[in-house]
Amino acid sequence: MDDLEQLRSDLLTRIESADLDALEGLRVETLGRRGRVTALMKELGALAPEQRRDAGRALNALKTAVTDAIDARRAALETGALDARLSGETIDVSLPPRPEPDGRVHPISQAIEEIVAIFCQMGFTVAEGPDIEDDFHNFTALNIPPEHPARQDHDTFYFEEGEDGERLLLRTHTSPVQIRTMLVQEPPIRIVVPGRTYRADHDATHSPMFHQVEGLVIDEETHMGHLKGCLIEFCRAFFGVDDLPVRFRPSFFPFTEPSAEVDIGCSRSADGLTIGAGDGWLEILGSGMVHPKVLENCNIDPSRYQGFAFGMGVERVAMLKYGIPDLRTFFDSDLRWLRHYGFPALDMPNVAAGFAR
Repeated sequence: MDDLEQLRSDLLTRIESADLDALEGLRVETLGRRGRVTALMKELGALAPEQRRDAGRALNALKTAVTDAIDARRAALETGALDARLSGETIDVSLPPRPEPDGRVHPISQAIEEIVAIFCQMGFTVAEGPDIEDDFHNFTALNIPPEHPARQDHDTFYFEEGEDGERLLLRTHTSPVQIRTMLVQEPPIRIVVPGRTYRADHDATHSPMFHQVEGLVIDEETHMGHLKGCLIEFCRAFFGVDDLPVRFRPSFFPFTEPSAEVDIGCSRSADGLTIGAGDGWLEILGSGMVHPKVLENCNIDPSRYQGFAFGMGVERVAMLKYGIPDLRTFFDSDLRWLRHYGFPALDMPNVAAGFAR
């Protein structure tokens, strides 16, 4: 107890010159469970009461001085280490930023948005429906007979038979959305229906999952002339050719009567396909006046209402417009392909005003 002042001087000197590792060791050596100051505190019990009071006061002052010195030295060392680190990690703000690749919009998404934007400007609204359908909405209501090949397992993806004996399926077209709309909405109706569809077919020109956009107009006055005018204007707007030749060829679909395939003018050469010039023709979509039986199946009076419908494959028109030669590349998830054929996000048409959920 007689050498406390000398001990205090020695400890403070060592603390002043210690680094962080030595400082921790000095703290343990001095204030730890077996430290020098701790040992002196344990000896207080052997002293007389008067001596114990003075010695205790002196030891507490020593402990406080050592603790404060260690804390101050540690703070100074940590601040110095931080300053040294910051000075070595400076950034040269005059350097150009590192290039970051921007995202690209997939051509299918771009095509759907462009198609929807055009029809929204004509007064259509967007309707959507489930990918999993039942037989009524996908086939029966659309006047597709039981013996039709599309109902067979080799053409349609069916689920296992349910408890009620019915098999649900992945919709083979977006036409069930037309049925669902007519069942809940009274005419006039003017909708465009984009979405995924599924068919059991896979080769260089077909995919088991693909995209369609269909349209439906139902009112008391619509006729075939309206159908032709609507689709001619769409084709010219979508392909960007003001005088694009468009023709309608008689065809057959169970859900329309009369029915027509829609062709656009083109020319073919060794260099490829040119849309809007030449004496060739290229089929791009199907159309027709809604069959009276379809209206009856949706509880719409065919003697009062009539309308037209149309549908197109998005991949097909996208390949033609953007010059994409192979259907399979749409689904390869190749970033190099997407960087080449994709679109900047800011180029997406604004069609929010035309959406009806």
